[in-house]
Amino acid sequence: MTETTRDVHRNYEPAPDPEALTGRPDGGNDVEKNVDYEPHPEKSLQVSAEHQAIINGITNLYDGSCSEEDMKVYAEKAIYDDPWSYCDTRYKIAGQWWGLPVVFAKLQTHKTEVVLDNDNEIVFKMQHEYTLKPSALHLSKVVNSLVCLGLDENGKVKYHKEKWNEKDYSHEGLGKAMKTLNGDQLTHITKPPEWL
Repeated sequence: MTETTRDVHRNYEPAPDPEALTGRPDGGNDVEKNVDYEPHPEKSLQVSAEHQAIINGITNLYDGSCSEEDMKVYAEKAIYDDPWSYCDTRYKIAGQWWGLPVVFAKLQTHKTEVVLDNDNEIVFKMQHEYTLKPSALHLSKVVNSLVCLGLDENGKVKYHKEKWNEKDYSHEGLGKAMKTLNGDQLTHITKPPEWL
């Protein structure tokens, strides 16, 4: 039986409670945002070598590696889901990663903190800096996010969700259509290797 995108959603979409994993002990200053996505590496959970390799592959991709080796952390039928993009195959996901060095002069992960780790899921906070081209303008932005990875029985990433705030994403309507359009069309511009 062929696995569908709906199957991947149902079986692998991570749905961690961001407030439970990252909430501020004092409740925060803003009732609507009781989350702290800034990583504190000294608090990071210890993970297996296999899971650390997955985290390393993912952060390498955020850093602009465009590496086929790093892409192997994903299953062929995988989903990438963030506020800007929605991709439903490894090839389309590669289109996103191959696009980063086109737009950014510098990409750097400053720190991470693993907050959840089990056989089916890895969740970590990440602080990442994006510097737009041309670098002479020095337009950089540091972003704290929550990276949620759903894993299959082979230890491959089946669902990659990056959260920028405490809200979950809609998979319906105009927002979903725009994210899917981005995911579907970027490969025509960035041209990742066909085998992916």
